[in-house]
Amino acid sequence: MLQAFLVPEKTVVNARGDGAALDVGAAEGRVFLLTLAITGIIEQESLDVGIFGSADGAMWDAKPVTAFPQKFYREEAPLLLNLTSRPEVRFIRAHWEVNRWGRGADTPMFEFSVTLREVPQEILAEAAGRAPR
Repeated sequence: MLQAFLVPEKTVVNARGDGAALDVGAAEGRVFLLTLAITGIIEQESLDVGIFGSADGAMWDAKPVTAFPQKFYREEAPLLLNLTSRPEVRFIRAHWEVNRWGRGADTPMFEFSVTLREVPQEILAEAAGRAPR
């Protein structure tokens, strides 16, 4: 069962960036639960986090395979990542963009993390109504 951080806990950013590549090719399933946890912010700013895929860990897709809705506040947000229709994706990584407006300094600041947890096959089967009772 694969569990990992795409962005480590308490990561502080003030500019766009990328997390480390994570090899998901060995995962039994191809469905993952992602959790974006924003633990620190300043006012009047936004955070956009997308998940990008790659076949080799070097060349990355131009568009994300999924993305969290734009965030403005401290919160935890879940998101399912289903790669069953994308067998060529072996690596994933998080990419973030930050923006700040209004009064005060122009530099944004977010403290956040993104976790990944593989969804067990039995839970997927149960959700699809195929689990034995």
